[in-house]
Amino acid sequence: MEIIKVASRNDLKEFIQLPYRLYRSDTNFVAPLIIEQKRRFSPKNPSFRYNNINLYLAVKDGKTVGRIASIINHNHNTYHKDRTGFFGFFESVNDINVAEGLFQQVIKDMASNGMDNLIGPMNFSTNEECGFLVEGYDEPPMIMMPYNFPYYNDLLLASGFEKVKDLLAFIYTLQTTLPDKVYRVATIAEKRGVRVRYINKKTFHKDLKDFQEIYNDAWANNWGFVPITDEEIDFTSKELKPIADEKIIAIAEVDNQPVGFLGVIPDINQVLRLLNGKLNPFKLLKALYHMKRISQGRLLLFGVKTRFRNRGIDALLYREVHKGLLQTRIRRIEFSWILEDNIDTINLAELFGGRPYKRYRLYQKKI
Repeated sequence: MEIIKVASRNDLKEFIQLPYRLYRSDTNFVAPLIIEQKRRFSPKNPSFRYNNINLYLAVKDGKTVGRIASIINHNHNTYHKDRTGFFGFFESVNDINVAEGLFQQVIKDMASNGMDNLIGPMNFSTNEECGFLVEGYDEPPMIMMPYNFPYYNDLLLASGFEKVKDLLAFIYTLQTTLPDKVYRVATIAEKRGVRVRYINKKTFHKDLKDFQEIYNDAWANNWGFVPITDEEIDFTSKELKPIADEKIIAIAEVDNQPVGFLGVIPDINQVLRLLNGKLNPFKLLKALYHMKRISQGRLLLFGVKTRFRNRGIDALLYREVHKGLLQTRIRRIEFSWILEDNIDTINLAELFGGRPYKRYRLYQKKI
């Protein structure tokens, strides 16, 4: 077996296509569109402009059997004042030699760049998919959530990694009404001058800029936080705009200034499962047909600026987005992800009747 650095178009093709081969008989795997994966691993992705990223393949007997990304996120290290590196996009056959070969290559990268800690998986930061699934293998993941074989966790432990943090996903079924407390608190917020508006596709980029401002304030003290950059917003807006539903994404304002944001994104994975990563004219028509029948969503975009908390803004946002959800086919909602020690948000998810149904784990190894 050898570990080779992705250096050619064919190498990148192998890197992108490996998961499709590994999971071809796994009914819970959701194949991302190949065209989107090519865009993700192209210079168009701002992650490649401000991070040090190397992609590697594990090749055995002429066949690709594993892959990994070595990531040094300078924004993370500047913000946290540490020297942490990351690995991401890990895939492997169930072979400890393959896994250790990939991890050793990443550790070599980290050591040569002065890093003293390695955390993962992160693709490319906490603002994107992160963690290995450790509980909840009985159904497919929702939009922008990872999926992996159960043995990945064994490979990590056998390679000397240890748990650093768990991330939780809660699931709940939409009810026709919300808890009475939500309505009471929302009314108080309105009387104090808080107003909520829904996003508009015509001003989608500006609305996401408002989200960026709120997120970078609201999440600033969370574990693993990395500020979202202007370039990331530009890149992400092109992916989210086609699937976003204006009725279920809302912005709270005080004196016409954005202070809170809450959005449910339709679970496009319900459609992607039917396409197997490919999009041709026939499959496009199939996708458009099933897009109108998506029945679940992920509460992905949420935050209230720190100095505006405890004013009922979150309750007001929930009330207004709930109204929108009742106008859609979405009846099953995932609230994710939530840090295992974020008790306030866990309590909030449980207030709505949510229950934890998936758990994701991040690992670390000292260098």
